Amino acid sequence: MDILIEKLDVTDAENLYKFELQNRNFFEEMVPGRGDDYYKPDVFNRRHETLLEEQARGCSYFYLIKSTDRSIVGRINLVDIDKSQKIGHLGYRVGQRYTGKGVAKKALQLLLETLTDRDITQVKAKTTTNNIASQKVLEINGFEHTESYDEEFEMNGQKLKFVYYTWTNKALFC
Repeated sequence: MDILIEKLDVTDAENLYKFELQNRNFFEEMVPGRGDDYYKPDVFNRRHETLLEEQARGCSYFYLIKSTDRSIVGRINLVDIDKSQKIGHLGYRVGQRYTGKGVAKKALQLLLETLTDRDITQVKAKTTTNNIASQKVLEINGFEHTESYDEEFEMNGQKLKFVYYTWTNKALFC
């Protein structure tokens, strides 16, 4: 599937809200839920504005993953950027209809390509032990498994652990 990533914009709020609502149950099978308030239109819109402000300050980059017809198929973000340490933290989610089509793999590749002109040397990521697809996406894109914690948590009746990964921007070390 051909995709592109575009920085989050004020005009994306309505379509992003619909995307999140349509995929809520699916997302909550893999990651902890965002709570009921997140899905109230006024709360969602305020949060959207906050993300745009954070992006304008350079603390985070929020991208929408879009198909060639500009439909939202997912999100990918580099957040909590520590400029002194040159580290950012990755997050992504792909809508249920688009899983298994290489969307996350390609979106992550596109995001990492944007870092060649930014002063970020490492990207940290975490996923859960049951999200094998996400682990594969990270590894295919050059992330290295760095640690797993023994501490379990329960989500949807399953005992899970977090698995941590790191990507190093080798382009900055040439």
